[in-house]
Amino acid sequence: MRQSPIPRGAALLALALATAGTADAEAPAKGETTKAARNPALAEVRVVAAALAPVSAQVVLTGDIQAKFLSNIAFRVSGKIQERLVEVGEHVTADQVLARLEPQEQQVNVDTAQAALASAEALLTQAKVSFERQQSLMRSGYTTRTAYDQAEQTLRTTQASVESAKAVLGNAREQFSYTALKTGVAGIITARNAEAGQVVQSGQTVFTLAQDGPRDAVFVVSETLLAEPPEGKTIDIILLSDPRVRTTGTVREISPAVDPASGGVRVKIGLTNVPPEMSLGATVAGLGRFRAREAVSLPWSALFRWQDRPAVWVLDPASNTVAPKTVAIDRYAGSAIVLASGVAPGERVVTAGIQLLRPGQRVAVVGEDAP
Repeated sequence: MRQSPIPRGAALLALALATAGTADAEAPAKGETTKAARNPALAEVRVVAAALAPVSAQVVLTGDIQAKFLSNIAFRVSGKIQERLVEVGEHVTADQVLARLEPQEQQVNVDTAQAALASAEALLTQAKVSFERQQSLMRSGYTTRTAYDQAEQTLRTTQASVESAKAVLGNAREQFSYTALKTGVAGIITARNAEAGQVVQSGQTVFTLAQDGPRDAVFVVSETLLAEPPEGKTIDIILLSDPRVRTTGTVREISPAVDPASGGVRVKIGLTNVPPEMSLGATVAGLGRFRAREAVSLPWSALFRWQDRPAVWVLDPASNTVAPKTVAIDRYAGSAIVLASGVAPGERVVTAGIQLLRPGQRVAVVGEDAP
């Protein structure tokens, strides 16, 4: 069956009635929104009552393990290095040879001293024979007292010459032994300052040795930390690569001057005992506590920025309104902030719900945290 077309005028009339009905239905909703805007709901917040509490400052510094005693190893005689027998990082014993000098000069001195000793001993033998002959003739009366005394004096002179030659030979042999460089103590080679073929002077440092035994934890600290001594003399030392490895130490040495390179003061902590894992150069952390003092601390969530300064919202209990208050932060301690000034004990500070607050806004307190 063919449908008859709807007149154009009737269609437009129906559309106008429907639009008017929809507008009338939406009008109450708009009225309600406007009414709600004139009576906004109170913002819900949590607060904490500021209170003074003892706060102990803990300082964490990073340093490294160093030997308590360092030795500069050098030859006692001058010469050309013939060979180097150790490397940096190698552990050496007290009698181990580290390097050798070319010994030709010292060998010549030894040979010369040996020849001089042989000559003095030959003269001594001759003087002994002459003295014994004069002694025999003196008993028989066939020599003079002058000849006897002269033979005795010659014997004593040659004996002294032999002793002197022995001393010179001993000195030459000792100088020859100095061509082999030994430490005299056990330790680890930490630096090398000369190579084979290099000419060195007596006393010139060839190796630096970290002696076995006590160890120090060395830190570079700000000089302001030294103005107030720690609460105790004991400092906790923790190995950064493995925090389970711990030991303690006491302040052994404080540098009297500021290090120009780092701008800090070098402090050495003598370790009570040295775990095997704390080898030379190992990075460690030092934990020290200063004397406790009274201060106000607040949770991190109370802090925001107001006029480019740190601030908190303070609640007025009489009107239940909040106002921003700038604060001075002493330091950050974990999940809390320690204030230097700005909040007085007893004031109630907003700790949750600060995102949408504005000065003078009324709020509803839904909970209070423990200080």
